[in-house]
Amino acid sequence: MTTDDKTEEIKTVSIHVGEYHACRGAAIIETLLGSCVAVCLIDPVEKIGGMNHILLPGEATIGRCDAVSRYAVNAMELLINKIMALGGDRNRLQAKIFGGAHVIPSISLENGVGRKNSNFVLQFLELERIPILSRDLGGKDTRRIYFRSDTGEVLLKRIPFMKRPPMDIQEQKLKRIRDKVEKTGDVTIFE
Repeated sequence: MTTDDKTEEIKTVSIHVGEYHACRGAAIIETLLGSCVAVCLIDPVEKIGGMNHILLPGEATIGRCDAVSRYAVNAMELLINKIMALGGDRNRLQAKIFGGAHVIPSISLENGVGRKNSNFVLQFLELERIPILSRDLGGKDTRRIYFRSDTGEVLLKRIPFMKRPPMDIQEQKLKRIRDKVEKTGDVTIFE
């Protein structure tokens, strides 16, 4: 059986800390999250969707405005405004949110940036009356998120938390490196 159907290749866009992307139609927007939070927004009627990658809760102040989209309020408003500029309606937006892992065990869970990012985004979406269709927040695992901008579908891949080796193993590695350096001979410093 033959077919004349052509499979259209969907563009993939990777975003990183402090970045966001929105578009009309089909695209796969992907990112990797630890304590950061990604918010996926879609206007399902116009098939306009986008995602941001939030590093810190709150908003950029004058003293720290080198990358305003790293901060939650700025990242949310920039994404919403981009979707509206493409023809989306703020009143139809729906959200899916991911990330906020507790990746630094030496910091208490309550003071962890992952929890603060998650709480901030949840409060923002509630205040703006943007319904949350799904969420996967917290825990210790890193997540890779793939968001399809025209349908709102999300594929989430977990990357299990890996414990750091005990300090004595790290110290043993450092000792082996020092031993190798000392056995290599004389060291000449070039100025």
